[in-house]
Amino acid sequence: MIKDWNQELLPYKQAVNELKIKLRGIREQFQNQNERAPIEFVTGRVKPVDSIQEKMQRRHVSEDRLEQDMEDIAGLRIMCQFVEDIYQVVDLLRKRTDLKILEERDYIHNEKPSGYRSYHIVIEYPVQLITGEKRILAEIQIRTLAMNFWATIEHSLNYKYQGEFPEELNGRLHRAAEAAFKLDTEMSEIREEIQEAQHLFSYGKGEVVKRRNEQNKDD
Repeated sequence: MIKDWNQELLPYKQAVNELKIKLRGIREQFQNQNERAPIEFVTGRVKPVDSIQEKMQRRHVSEDRLEQDMEDIAGLRIMCQFVEDIYQVVDLLRKRTDLKILEERDYIHNEKPSGYRSYHIVIEYPVQLITGEKRILAEIQIRTLAMNFWATIEHSLNYKYQGEFPEELNGRLHRAAEAAFKLDTEMSEIREEIQEAQHLFSYGKGEVVKRRNEQNKDD
């Protein structure tokens, strides 16, 4: 029986803190080059002890297999404006040498029956402790703001109903998920206009005109 959860979860907390800094660093690097960053913001958390224990019981995970069988004790979430940004972030993560991707799950174009959409990446990440290196599992979820809004609401309702949604509510949730994805699709259709407007707001009209002229020369 795990007696000291604080000690057990310490490497996961360290991993989350380090990964948040590194992932936010991607955004800062794009901004320093006056380029639009595919990352809006990054959040992270270590799963609460009661949630870990509940999942251990539900999934029949033994304590001696906890580190190998529970991949989302350390969780990161990357928020993007556009669906296209998600896949750009995935490509950036694939190129990194400070983590190892173990599994990818594309729930965007292969959404769950509930309507849930997101891109999940399970990674192995080395944490440097005073006792030496420890490799832990972590899950990175990459999604748009619209996907995250829906998922946050669904998660709250799931906590209330324990996954057994009334039929009418389940239908409404599924329709809302489709509406959220339609919003993402529509935004992608006018992505260039949106990005140009955002760049104009951030860097001024002169820079946008300059970029347009450069593009016209290339054409």
